Amino acid sequence: MKKIVLIPDSFKGTMSSEEICQIMAGEISKIYPETNLVSIPVADGGEGSVDAFISAIGGERVPVSAKGPFMEDIQSFYGLLPDETAIIEMAAAAGLPLVGDNRQADRTTTYGVGQLMAHAAGSGISKLVVGLGGSATNDGGTGAAAALGIKFLNQAGEPFVPVGATLKDIDSIDSSGLLPQLKDIEIVTMCDIDNPLCGPQGAAAVFGPQKGADENMVEKLDAGLRHLAAVCKRDLGKDILDLPGSGAAGGMGGGMVAFFDAKLEMGIETVLNTVHFDHLIKDADFVISGEGKIDVQSLRGKVVIGVARRTRRQHVPLIAIVGDIGDNVEQAYEEGVSAIFSINRVAVPFSEAKKRAKADLALTINNLFRFIDRLTQKA
Repeated sequence: MKKIVLIPDSFKGTMSSEEICQIMAGEISKIYPETNLVSIPVADGGEGSVDAFISAIGGERVPVSAKGPFMEDIQSFYGLLPDETAIIEMAAAAGLPLVGDNRQADRTTTYGVGQLMAHAAGSGISKLVVGLGGSATNDGGTGAAAALGIKFLNQAGEPFVPVGATLKDIDSIDSSGLLPQLKDIEIVTMCDIDNPLCGPQGAAAVFGPQKGADENMVEKLDAGLRHLAAVCKRDLGKDILDLPGSGAAGGMGGGMVAFFDAKLEMGIETVLNTVHFDHLIKDADFVISGEGKIDVQSLRGKVVIGVARRTRRQHVPLIAIVGDIGDNVEQAYEEGVSAIFSINRVAVPFSEAKKRAKADLALTINNLFRFIDRLTQKA
């Protein structure tokens, strides 16, 4: 056994992707101590994404002084990878943990995210990945755009930095002052949801309440985002109102497209492209992926299926190690999954199973590779 690639998602509420990689690697090494084990903890764009990418392919954290959700001074960061790619998790400057109990979706800003983008753009990068997740904001990304030179003007022609409550006051948008370096940088936005900008499934209605918005505020925030979409369509030529994913992170998904011409991409696709996955698996004997539960929702392109589609092209076996297996997942085999194994060794409720999940994962991997070893010896 020469090479095995480990690329699991986290088991939500139980184990992080980094912990899963460590447990898998530890057990495989007991049986195949000479095997090259490549660990790629999967990041979803939210908190921890920078560290996950650095853990997977190297690089460094870059500390930056920036503005927080209420324009307060904070110490933030982004990741700089060896291949001139910068990784930004917007939660590092506009995340819910930064506001604590002071959740005011109509007053918070993404301005600091724009500052991180500006700093990264000045570092000589060729690609910028912005992860959306865990935001405390609902400003449609206007704060980030303002930090990067885009002007939002009110009816008096005065520039201002909009927040959720003042999106309605945008009379025009002037993008001529956009930071020049951004024009030569590929910008990718990690976005795993397909919510539109507005409406019952939009940013304000679905995610506003967890950011402190009551019913009345949700209506105002939704109206503000709808107004922003209309001005973006008129002044920038970008129609983001019904764009799938535009409602992510308080409308930041739509803002990334409208202001920076970014590409919205499923998180697993961003991960696979960023770590050069197709090249990594060329000489791999196996790839092992996994997630907390594989079910019909997984078939829409979550981690296991996203990985399987890549391994299938190169005829590399993929084993899925999961917490639970739902019904009607047979399509997973057609997508490229070779086998699916659950770590659940006893029939107990999840509240009990999660307490023993790490040990059960270790036992499952050990058991699997004992079998594989016996097969290869016989061959």
